[in-house]
Amino acid sequence: MSAREAEPTPHSTPGSSPATSPGERPQSRAFLEARGVVVEFATRSGSVARALDGVDLAVAPGEIVAVVGESGSGKTTLARTLMGLERPVAGEVSVGDRPMPRSTRAMRTFRRKVQMVLQDASGSLNPRQTVYESVAEGIRLHRLADARSGTAEADLVAKALSDAGLRPPQPLYLRYPHELSGGQRQRVLIAGALAVRPDLIIADEPVSSLDASIRGELLALLLRLRDELGLGVLVITHDLGLAWNIADRIAVMYLGRVVEQGPTEQVLEHPRHPYTQALLSVVPEIDRLEPQVLRGEIPDPTRIPPGCRFHPRCPALAEGESERAGVADACRGVPLPVLPADDRHAAACHLDAVRHAPGTPAS
Repeated sequence: MSAREAEPTPHSTPGSSPATSPGERPQSRAFLEARGVVVEFATRSGSVARALDGVDLAVAPGEIVAVVGESGSGKTTLARTLMGLERPVAGEVSVGDRPMPRSTRAMRTFRRKVQMVLQDASGSLNPRQTVYESVAEGIRLHRLADARSGTAEADLVAKALSDAGLRPPQPLYLRYPHELSGGQRQRVLIAGALAVRPDLIIADEPVSSLDASIRGELLALLLRLRDELGLGVLVITHDLGLAWNIADRIAVMYLGRVVEQGPTEQVLEHPRHPYTQALLSVVPEIDRLEPQVLRGEIPDPTRIPPGCRFHPRCPALAEGESERAGVADACRGVPLPVLPADDRHAAACHLDAVRHAPGTPAS
């Protein structure tokens, strides 16, 4: 039984393939793209932590991309960087074909096009604002209501709440966050993002705090918004089951870098990096992989290991598989290139490079 079978949605019935088959990524040019992005933070001790260490990632209009990995892998820092909340020390983030703007006026325009939905709806919503005020805030900031053209603020708020699945919206206008359920609060956050008519939504762990029934409803909502409004969605998650249900492509992050990426079905049905294999092996619904418990924690980003950054925890190296393939020394000492943000299924792994070398028999 696969993870996709465990939580069917309108996008995926049990046993079905992703809505977008491998190789059928939307043909539109990437709307938001990171190229070789490096983000560093100074610690109290004076050392430098490299939270992102050369990341390539692209999201096209109408595409859902999931970024997965353990806590500390750099997922949220990547989301903040793509929103312009963190400035890279190297590499660049581009919007269309242009570098991300930095002026106040240009950033305001950018943030109308790209909205972020945070994980903690209770902490994100102002407890002193009603639902109406929370959703109308962005409309007022970007001056979208225009009585002369017949675009009333109340109509925009009602449409945003309806698009987020809160129908009819009017009974919710005067409610406060504490009067809503967890699922309703998350939908209000989504409505606030939709109110400014963005091209892309970045959702950071959007359903992690919700129960299973509400999770399914919100995943179906994201899929509907993609299909009906053409929204691009970047989902930050540690949940591979969620990624399997809604994503067209997946990028697996470890210690500040993408270590495997590609179409969802290819990555999750045929994982190539030992880290991805280990993450999948402990998903309860997946029983085709032998469970692998990774040793220790993600290393300190102030001391990234040489060679493959995963090698201190790699089961393939620990069990001698890399040694037998003749790449153990490379794993410990030879750096791997940054994976490009394209449609191909690829992994940054010395062992995988040997397994998929030209002329190597298929396993």
